[in-house]
Amino acid sequence: MKRRSLNVFSLSFIDCICCGLGAIILLFVIVNAKSAVERDKVTQDVTSEVTRIEREVLEGRKRLVELRNALEQTQEEIARTQGLSTKILKRIEQRRTEIAHYEKENLAEKTHLNKLKADVRSLEEDVKRLKAGSQAEDDRGDRVRTFAGEGDRQYLTDLKVGGRRIFILIDTSASMLDNTIVGIIRRRNLPDAQKTQAPKWRRAAATVDWLTAQLPPESQYQIFTFNEAARTLIPGTSHQWLPAAESQRLNQAIGKLYQTAPQKGTSLVNAFAAIKRMQPPPDNIFLLTDGLPTMGAGKPWRRKVSAKKRLSLFSDALAQLPAKVPVNVIQFPLEGDPLAASAFWRLATRTGGSYFCPSADWP
Repeated sequence: MKRRSLNVFSLSFIDCICCGLGAIILLFVIVNAKSAVERDKVTQDVTSEVTRIEREVLEGRKRLVELRNALEQTQEEIARTQGLSTKILKRIEQRRTEIAHYEKENLAEKTHLNKLKADVRSLEEDVKRLKAGSQAEDDRGDRVRTFAGEGDRQYLTDLKVGGRRIFILIDTSASMLDNTIVGIIRRRNLPDAQKTQAPKWRRAAATVDWLTAQLPPESQYQIFTFNEAARTLIPGTSHQWLPAAESQRLNQAIGKLYQTAPQKGTSLVNAFAAIKRMQPPPDNIFLLTDGLPTMGAGKPWRRKVSAKKRLSLFSDALAQLPAKVPVNVIQFPLEGDPLAASAFWRLATRTGGSYFCPSADWP
């Protein structure tokens, strides 16, 4: 068999083509590598900027979530506030209604009180006409003590300071410091030495001073002070009747009264209970106060006491009074207690005693 002949030209052509193709590929690789480096250099700044923007977007999303949470909390607070404001508006409306009701009652009580004051003034004028000049100078020798008012005046009050056993009961609660609520609040925080100098209290103490000067020499007496509790003005004599003729001990008691500082609340039931424990019972009672009680036998759990509640406490206290004993009431002025005057006036008239509202310069 004849061998095939070798063609040199065809082999060299293929080699050339392959070498050219390899050179082109190598050139492409070199050019592409350079372009990648150049591209990286060009896009590096852009990539950094994109990364920074992506971080800012992420932070912005976090802040957005926080703001949404804060918005939800704010909306909840607004809802709660609106609910509270609705309740407060309802309470305000209720208070306005109550105030209007009390103003009507207060107006009616003021009208009634003015009428009572006019009646009292008319009766005082009648008493002055009947008693003018009836007391001679030598009558003063029958008194156990002396009390000289301004200009050494004699006072016509229709208070009958008589009887064998005379019980004097004086209110020493904080309300005796002033006629107004603001004045009471201001004075009750003062030291005791300044409380004893309050004009209203000095008038009350001077009234007891005047009453003791009218005691019959053959009579017996007892003096009690009361606020939240009742206590005798003369220590060690709680359930004893003292002879009015012993003027030295009586003078000491009055001196101690002037140094007593009004404080705390008013319990009339404890005061009347002290009268009930006296044996034998008194046959004449003098009550010096300025308003209805603010508490019963114990301290109340509420700080504020309504006018109706005070009237109820007064009615409860009346059950402690001994029967058939006249109660003479000397009532001093007090702001914000319109029911007191009529209540004490009824007590005095029902028991056969006297009701007296002293003037600003008495005694």
